Amino acid sequence: MDEWQQRVDAVWNDASLTDADRIALIDTLAPHAPDEARAYFERAGARDSAGDEQGAEPLYRRALELGLPDGLRAQATIQLASTLRNLGRAGESLELLAQERERGGALQDAASAFYALALASAGDPLRAAAIALEALAPHLPRYTRSVTAYARELAPPR
Repeated sequence: MDEWQQRVDAVWNDASLTDADRIALIDTLAPHAPDEARAYFERAGARDSAGDEQGAEPLYRRALELGLPDGLRAQATIQLASTLRNLGRAGESLELLAQERERGGALQDAASAFYALALASAGDPLRAAAIALEALAPHLPRYTRSVTAYARELAPPR
């Protein structure tokens, strides 16, 4: 891990900081980022975490436009989709999360969790429960097959 990321992580891990302090510190570190996309991503995350979804959205979009490595790209996509849901734009959120779920990868279960939240916000709580249960099922020590089958009974896959 590079020194810049260690400094950013220290800001995120400092529980004594206010949201405003965290945003200010991240904004101070951003010009020193190893690449512009990561700077935008961290600035977006600081605002998002503080509840400033309006401020976070364009920063997430810019980070994604500039190109992030796969792990951060998935994280930024999920966080942008969550922001859009919080802004009352569940349809846009669902589109982004559907694409992310199709890509697979390490954050696929996280994408499914946020997809379920967006479905619930869009007025489809039964499908939301089915998606959440299907994501959870592989992690259960028992009943994986049963929970998967019940989830599909709730809302068959599309």
